Order: sequence, then C-alpha cells, then structure tokens
Amino acid sequence: MGNVTFGFIGCGNMGGALARAVRRSMPEARLLLCNRTPQKARALAGAVGGDVCLRENREAAAESDYLFLGVKPQMMAGVLEDLKPALKARETPCVLVSMAAGLTVETLRRMAGVDFPLIRIMPNTPAAIGQGMVLCCADGLEMDDPRMARFTQALAGAGALDFVEEKLIDAGSAVAGCGPAFAAMLIEALADGGVACGLPRAKAQRYAAQMMLGTAALALEGGEHPGAMKDAVCSPGGSTIQGVRALEARGFRSAAFEAVVAAYEKTLQMGKQ
Repeated sequence: MGNVTFGFIGCGNMGGALARAVRRSMPEARLLLCNRTPQKARALAGAVGGDVCLRENREAAAESDYLFLGVKPQMMAGVLEDLKPALKARETPCVLVSMAAGLTVETLRRMAGVDFPLIRIMPNTPAAIGQGMVLCCADGLEMDDPRMARFTQALAGAGALDFVEEKLIDAGSAVAGCGPAFAAMLIEALADGGVACGLPRAKAQRYAAQMMLGTAALALEGGEHPGAMKDAVCSPGGSTIQGVRALEARGFRSAAFEAVVAAYEKTLQMGKQ
C-alpha cells in the first residue's frame, strides 16, 4: 500500500484534519495538497510530514488514487468543471471523495461528468485528533472492494466511521457535523458559570471539557439512555436537580433540539442551490 496516493483539494479545517488522519493510519502513503492559498497547503505539508507534494488541482486529479474534494458546496461545480479534462484523461478512475454538505451523489456525478467511484463523507472537527465521527455512503464501490478497504484503513485515523444510506447523511451531519459547535458553546457556558462562582478560567474550562469527554465515553461504553445517566446524578433535594430545573425553565433541551433541526434544514437548502 506504499504507493497509494491521496489528493486533497482544499486544506482548510476538514481537509487538513483528514490529511492528518490519513498520515496517522497510512504513514507510507503519498499526499498531494492543493489550496487556493498556497501558504495554507505549505503549512499543512510541514505539519503532516512524510511523502507530501504541493500540486495544482488538475495535477492532483491526474495523479491521485483517492481525490478528496474539501471545497464549499457553492464552489463545487466550478472546481469539478475545471477538473473534467484531467479526470477524463485518466487511464484508470480514481475514487472521488466529497465532504460538501447537501450535495448528493447524483449531483456530484453530474458536476464531475465522469462515472468514477464516489464516496460521500461528512466528518467533524474532532477527526483532527482521531476522535471524529465520519458518516459515509459509497456509490460504485462494494464493501469488499480492495479500494474500499484502503479507504477505511486510511480514514480509521480520523475516528469512528459509519456507512449509512445517503438519505441519512444530512440528518446525521446536523448532529455529528454541526454538533461540535454546539458542544463547544456548552463547554464555554459551563466554564463561564464556574468563573462566576470563583473558579480560575483555565480550571473551569478544563473541568467542563473533561466532564464532556467523560460523559460521552460513559454514554458510548455503558449504552444507558441519557435520561437514566442524568437521573443517576440527580439526588433527591440535591444540587444537580436544581441545576436541571434551571435548564428546563430556560428551554435547554428544546434549544438543542431546534439547533439540530435548523442545521438540517439549512443543509437541505444548500443542496438545492
């Protein structure tokens, strides 16, 4: 597998996170990095190390075995239009990997103008440290295809992968993809509360973040319903149930519920643009 080449068009937060994940899982792989701002690609190249080359988009399209399209949905049509000559000139197809929210496999194929294997993924920012949740759906590749095996090996460095039907990708992204922003807001708010109660800022933030990490691990490993986990902390007449009362009075759960739905609806809109 030492001769496998992964191209990344777009070296922003997600493109960079996935390039790092590939390097963790397959240190012998060749990485091709492309970005509108060359300095960003150079910085990423220095960070990931190994066999890394800076390329123009068309060069990456011609040389890559897996071509990751880390561009915004509204830019995808233009990028793929520019890549068409290089893609059509290939003797063997590469695997196209899109992480653009809202753009379906059918739409991506129409934009690309080639019938190459295509994997649509929705990763999240914790993939940068190997703790991500990556939703995937594949078109033109069976799970027992060696190219799929290499893909799953490469992305294992990003965290957990879950292959789902495409119709579930956008809803899953509203939870796992947008969720880190919501979780970060909660960490910040809890830390602010700690500071208000007299904690130093650094300690308050550490306590809140470690609490979130531990609670998430407990939910995944124990398999308990979140409501039961909440009840286990709420002693009769205790401090926690009073905090829960305050959250309920201010619509905490409803706000989180509506945040996911709003993110999902926006994703659907982006797919129609």
